[in-house]
Amino acid sequence: MAGIKKETSHKNKYEMHNPIKIYLSITITLCMLLSCNEKKAVSKTDFVIANGQMPDIVKDKSDHLHLVYGMGDSIMYTSSSDNGISFSSPSLVDVLPDLFSFATRGTQVSATDHGVIITACTSTGNIYSYYKENGNWKKGARVNDVDTVAKEGLMALSASGENAFAVWLDVRGNKRNKIYGAKSNDGGKTWSENKMIYTSPDTTVCECCKPSVVMKGNQVYVMFRNWLNGNRDLYLIQSSNGGASFGQAQKLGTGSWELNGCPMDGGGLAINQNGEVQTVWRRKNTIFAAIPGEPEKEIGEGRDCALEIVDNKNTYAWTEKEEVVFIKPDGEKKVLGKGGQPVLKVLDKDHVICVWENEKQIHASVVEL
Repeated sequence: MAGIKKETSHKNKYEMHNPIKIYLSITITLCMLLSCNEKKAVSKTDFVIANGQMPDIVKDKSDHLHLVYGMGDSIMYTSSSDNGISFSSPSLVDVLPDLFSFATRGTQVSATDHGVIITACTSTGNIYSYYKENGNWKKGARVNDVDTVAKEGLMALSASGENAFAVWLDVRGNKRNKIYGAKSNDGGKTWSENKMIYTSPDTTVCECCKPSVVMKGNQVYVMFRNWLNGNRDLYLIQSSNGGASFGQAQKLGTGSWELNGCPMDGGGLAINQNGEVQTVWRRKNTIFAAIPGEPEKEIGEGRDCALEIVDNKNTYAWTEKEEVVFIKPDGEKKVLGKGGQPVLKVLDKDHVICVWENEKQIHASVVEL
């Protein structure tokens, strides 16, 4: 009898642990399958995605890349689900007469929890938004609530969670350029009443430099080139309530650039994992990195600078002698190819993709850090 009891006890123990073994086996198998299906980022040098100008790129919460650009009056779109290894065939979003798609004036793209939003501006001064519904692009409400006030076509777009925030140069009222903004909480279908963010006491901000915006939760930061006392310096202004109101504009860096002309160069803006604002911009022919309230640091020479944070480390790109250069976190400089107007987007903790334009083609490189 004792032997029988022992055998029964052993059998019960096996039956108790068998489901656990099955569960573990299934879990391991699923992890292996997911790992096999996941496309890891790999280095890829100077490849052409499509014909076009003024690219912008964003990564959504599913880690898919969405790239938009202009081609004549056409707003074009392509995407990648494998970390930039390949891109879909370009598709038409809309034909928008008099579309701006040159000299930093280009379509913008961002991603909310609702989906991807595109904004585009015409030379008549109107900004339009687009969103996807059932796989098709739909035209949302006009972003500017006063007709034909975005005459320069200089705008930027950012998003966080369900919300998106757009900023642009606006001439309403006195026909002088000011910084205006608007918020969307429904994926670009509608936009809030426009908000005046900053008016220069010297009548106008820099008329041909693109502003930048970054949104994280309720924090909205806007960077723009001002024009005060003959100086064209970069300023930063912040909202802590999702863009409902903004504080005082703060000058970035300690130096100034006295210039009776327009540099046509707006710079780059990002927020790191610690919630700290990082900026990059140009003064004369020098590229500077700066944190608000601290002296700027010279990091190179060139123009058209961009910034992206990878694993809480800063990476930069800019145009130098008609070539796009990329700066790794350790300071190593890498030439990516001929062209200009680079845009950076993080892929994973070891890779970033840079897109730019050259001779009316959209180029890209996936760079390993």
